[in-house]
Amino acid sequence: MSRLLSFYGDDFTGSTDVMEAAASCGFATVLFTRIPTPSEFAPFANHAAIGLAGSSRSQSPAWMETQLPAIFAWLKSLQARFCHYKVCSTFDSSPTIGNIGKAAEIGAKIFEQSMVPLIVGAPQLKRYTFAGHLFANWQGEIMRIDRHPVMAHHPVTPMHEADLRLHLAKQSHWPCALANNQWPLQGLGLVDVHDAATQTAAGLRLLQLDRGFVVGSSGVEYALLAALERKLDLSHFEPLQKLSQIMVISGSVSPTSELQIKHACQHGFAAVPVSALALAQNNNDGDVARAVDQALRILSQGQSPIVHTALGQSTDESVALSRIAGGRSRIGEGLGRILRLVIERTKLQRVIVAGGDTSSHALGQLNIHALTTRMPLPTTPGSPLCKAISSNAALNGLEIALKGGQVGGDDYFVKLRN
Repeated sequence: MSRLLSFYGDDFTGSTDVMEAAASCGFATVLFTRIPTPSEFAPFANHAAIGLAGSSRSQSPAWMETQLPAIFAWLKSLQARFCHYKVCSTFDSSPTIGNIGKAAEIGAKIFEQSMVPLIVGAPQLKRYTFAGHLFANWQGEIMRIDRHPVMAHHPVTPMHEADLRLHLAKQSHWPCALANNQWPLQGLGLVDVHDAATQTAAGLRLLQLDRGFVVGSSGVEYALLAALERKLDLSHFEPLQKLSQIMVISGSVSPTSELQIKHACQHGFAAVPVSALALAQNNNDGDVARAVDQALRILSQGQSPIVHTALGQSTDESVALSRIAGGRSRIGEGLGRILRLVIERTKLQRVIVAGGDTSSHALGQLNIHALTTRMPLPTTPGSPLCKAISSNAALNGLEIALKGGQVGGDDYFVKLRN
């Protein structure tokens, strides 16, 4: 068997982004939410792409040093041509949280590499790298990442530097150099991608390496697929059914998610605000129970509930949350418990989780051990509808979309219901 790809996503939304890219072009792909048991792995043993969804984007370098070696060793055992450490296409990270440089160093050691390719640009996602600088779309305008109205003010890892080489210099002793013409002998080799031609060229550069450990956004997969001349093919995905009701949980403070919540509430959805500070506490059972009751009442009235802990940056509780040890993870976990309890009582068929960190922690509450692509969303790449695989009958087969905070148009929630 020749396996093309193994991958680890530093959050769950980013992991489904990779799965969507590969599956959309005909590669059988599965995403595990933890290292699987032999019996869980067996049905997917011949898949061309196998991934593991993680949470390193919200973790410390000390956590990475403890956890990532075993994860990378398992991925290496899959003997894929390439192993990809997947990071967000906005590259938001810092020396203390989600340190990409540290992860690259650990992966290079496990794979015994002195040089690691780095590809971040992904025009499909409206992310571009030019001369080592990262640019991203905001409301139809392309701007430098350090001037992006959302990413420059991210509540945990704001981007204050667009030159990725300078950004990484604060995270690693490894050098990072442009590698548009040749790979460096050691360190990180950053390849610019800003259009179709440079994307194909980046993929061909990777294929010249034959195999190895790679760091980057889903731009890695898009580059490889372009070089392999694999085209989008949705023919083997069954059409989606229009549903009368779905459910959304959101821990995102992004203005994008704010607009989506407000738009949805004008089109058959109803909001269930929950205090982020309340969920961040150890004793949040009462708040979880109240949110569940409100969501069930909304469903009984024929609407779709949106349980959210923020409505844009003006409601961001980052300063207070930073004083609560483990508080951020408990927010996602609390939202996940709310979602699971509602699903088990109603047998909902389709749900959405908004927010990268939220998804990583919420999915841990759902007893879902693997995901496959139910339907790619070409108009909103990076946030496919997935199919859950679980030993819990209420969750097995559930259609679930994991949406990053910056992803999607105002009508994203409404479209996925319809």
